[in-house]
Amino acid sequence: SNIGAKEAVFHFPLAFVNPGDYVLMPNPGYPPYERGTTFAGGKAYFMNLLAENNFLPKLDEIPAEIVKKSKILWLNYPNNPTTAVATKEFYKEAVDFCHDNNIILASDEPYTENYYDERNKPLSALNISKEGVVVFQSLSKRSNMTCYRVGWVAGDENIISVFKKVKTNIDSGTCTFIQDSAIAALSDEVHVEQFRRDYKIKRDLIIRALTSAGLENCAPKGTIYIWQKIPKGMTSVEFAKKLLHKDVAVVTTPGSWISKEVNGINPGEGYVRFALVPTIAECKVAAERLRRLRFK
Repeated sequence: SNIGAKEAVFHFPLAFVNPGDYVLMPNPGYPPYERGTTFAGGKAYFMNLLAENNFLPKLDEIPAEIVKKSKILWLNYPNNPTTAVATKEFYKEAVDFCHDNNIILASDEPYTENYYDERNKPLSALNISKEGVVVFQSLSKRSNMTCYRVGWVAGDENIISVFKKVKTNIDSGTCTFIQDSAIAALSDEVHVEQFRRDYKIKRDLIIRALTSAGLENCAPKGTIYIWQKIPKGMTSVEFAKKLLHKDVAVVTTPGSWISKEVNGINPGEGYVRFALVPTIAECKVAAERLRRLRFK
């Protein structure tokens, strides 16, 4: 077990990255991808996630000289913050890309059980292949067990055995009573189904409010977020500040704050992230306030 998936994500490059090696990662993306790479002496190569490509990275556009020096490809679907869900075709492309270039496919998948349509459940990279693939999971999103700090890595046994050699020098695993709690949570689907119903109610409340205010319908297929496109003529910071006004008092994260400018593009600009973590009652209050706004 890991001390949550976050700890494993941060330490994973220590097992495989030498100084000067590259790690390919999404932009916007989870900060430990970059910071773990830097900690291991590696270099981050950011892949912009853009709406025109359904927020999937264009692997064929990565320069050949970068690919040759790359050790790990990080993916994260369903994606934080864009809420995109990867297709089977994309996972197949990513697996083939990694196999062809001797790159480890590290798939960060804490949101695979956070979806809104039973007919379109998110896939795992392990549905395509176990060879050269490792998946990072936790109970933080599935079972709302964030502060328990328990997670795991699954996939290619050869890769995991190398990572174990690093991990044994860092910690001794999650304490056993928390592991017992994790086993109990994994043995129960009732609470997970209830969480999905609750998140759908909250998603629909906020989406209806935002669309009635004149914003584009950006209803997510997965995760616990809304990646909302904002009106033209405003920056994501300006929009977020507008929502912080006392008459609205709704907190969002400006997209430009959680992504980096690459090749003259900040892919998070033009968006804000809503987190659907408040209660249903709190989301109803937020929806009423948002509905009063006008962006048409």
